[in-house]
Amino acid sequence: MEYRSVGRSGLKVSEIAYGNWVTHGGQVGDAAAKACVRAAWESGVTFFDTADAYEKGAAETVLGTALKELAMDRSDVVIASKVYWPIGDNPNDRGLSRKHVLESIDKSLRRLQTDYLDIYQAHRHDRLVPVEETLRAFEDIVRSGKALYVGVSEWDAEQIAEALRIADEMNFTRIISNQPQYSMLYRVIEAEIEPLSRREGISQIVFSPLAQGVLTGKYLPGQAPPAQSRAAERGQWTKDLMHDDLLTAVQQLKPIADDLGISMASLALAWVLDNDNVAAAIIGATRPEQVLDNVQASGVTLTDDVRKRIDEVLTGFVKDDPRLTQSP
Repeated sequence: MEYRSVGRSGLKVSEIAYGNWVTHGGQVGDAAAKACVRAAWESGVTFFDTADAYEKGAAETVLGTALKELAMDRSDVVIASKVYWPIGDNPNDRGLSRKHVLESIDKSLRRLQTDYLDIYQAHRHDRLVPVEETLRAFEDIVRSGKALYVGVSEWDAEQIAEALRIADEMNFTRIISNQPQYSMLYRVIEAEIEPLSRREGISQIVFSPLAQGVLTGKYLPGQAPPAQSRAAERGQWTKDLMHDDLLTAVQQLKPIADDLGISMASLALAWVLDNDNVAAAIIGATRPEQVLDNVQASGVTLTDDVRKRIDEVLTGFVKDDPRLTQSP
């Protein structure tokens, strides 16, 4: 496993991160979830990402228990969580108000069974709350020791730039990371967010590097999705990708992966990690075998020829316009 710095901070994370969106507390049972966490840890993964909104807190609870059962030193792992999406019916159970942020981190810490988070992230931008209010709450969280660093997720370049300006003016802790969607098929961050992040010392911690599983090659043109797969159980997130032209093109990536001696999933992850503004690629898993396969991407180097072959295969299917609506 290779490790990378997050932005200009001194924090280092495994370049493969383990996340539990739609898996822990939902798609898989607790025993399977714990087996996947153990497989990740034993493979060198030290970075674990979650959010309070995943299964209304259940995902944090499962991850906290799984990590506790591994009995490692807390300092040996990096744990990140997020706040923004609704976690209850009360009007204050959502967003980035000072009230919700300060109350939410305490609840996340209890569910995760830890005294602090390494990174606390604004899960989306909140247009109804002044950015200064959110950043002041984050600053107080860092000063209290409940989080060491702060980040954002799916903020656009203008929103990130505003947060940096306010942080500098108010002498608040600067964000060190952004968590966007990024994959061979979805390259929106490259136009505006990545150049800004490079200038300002921010890293990307990317989600959906396998494009909801499409880039693994398991979805075949003309065939129904495999049982218990993401497309079969959570089709609302894959519907725009499940068309035969794209699935046929994706199958043409297999010879490229074969030439490198890795799986199609590892090829997709290696492509994401080839971008040195990416600190980590977040994987999800329902079985330990998937974790063991995915971690093979760490340390893989792609040549210019390989990148060119990938681009030729995916011509016409890549989304790279920053005006595109981002994933929910």
